[in-house]
Parts: sequence; C-alpha cells; structure tokens
Amino acid sequence: MKFNKLIPELCVSDLKKSLHFYVGVLEFKLEYQREEKKFAFVSYEGSQIMLEENLDSKWKTAKLEYPFGRGINFQIEVSDVGSLLERLEKSNYPIKIRPKENWYRKDKNLLGVKEFLVLDPDGYLLRFSQSLGRKSL
Repeated sequence: MKFNKLIPELCVSDLKKSLHFYVGVLEFKLEYQREEKKFAFVSYEGSQIMLEENLDSKWKTAKLEYPFGRGINFQIEVSDVGSLLERLEKSNYPIKIRPKENWYRKDKNLLGVKEFLVLDPDGYLLRFSQSLGRKSL
C-alpha cells in the first residue's frame, strides 16, 4: 500500500462506532489497526483516513465538542455516489444534503460533479463527489 502525501487523522469519540460507519456501512477497507492504541487506517478508492480514539491526544488543539471538525469538509472522490447513498439509506443513516449536480469553474472550464454531504458519527462533514466531466465556458 502506498501512503498518500496528505492523510487526515480524525480524533473520534468511539472507534468501534466509527469503524462501523466507515467499514460496515460505507465499505471503506480497513487497511490496518492498532487495537491497543485505538487506532485504525481506512481507505476507499484511493482516499485514506486515519481514525484515533484518543481525545486527550497531543495532536488536539482545543476541546472537542460535537460536531468535530467544524469549518472543514472532506471531499472524497468516488466512482459511484449512488452505491454509497444506498448503503447509508439501508442503514437509516441521515444524509445532510441529498445528491445534486454542481458545476465549478476552473479557469475557462466547468468541472461537473454529483455530490452529497453526510456527517460521520462525530460530526465530521464528508462530501462524496462523483465526476461528471467538464464543459467549456
């Protein structure tokens, strides 16, 4: 396995609950785990996230209160947002913003995506995004 150059590590309140969400519901792959440290490394189609249940970590910069990660969203590019949405709905997991098509300008092009937003168990905002291609302006 090759590590990405940027891998977010999320402090979580309950690693088992987070693993159920990421691995059990969304079907991220559990790459490896250090159970004694309450740490797990998960991936999905090339995206990588570290999860750690250590709210007193040296990495903590302020008191963690739900929702964690305020002010940030993690865009995760996927091949099929529909299959993720089906898994979430099957698990009765709430969707923050239903899938919609958006076009974002990049220079003289528009980049299209179908995307939706969901909060993980600790309130980290995940934006799953599927490419729709590009259009010229």
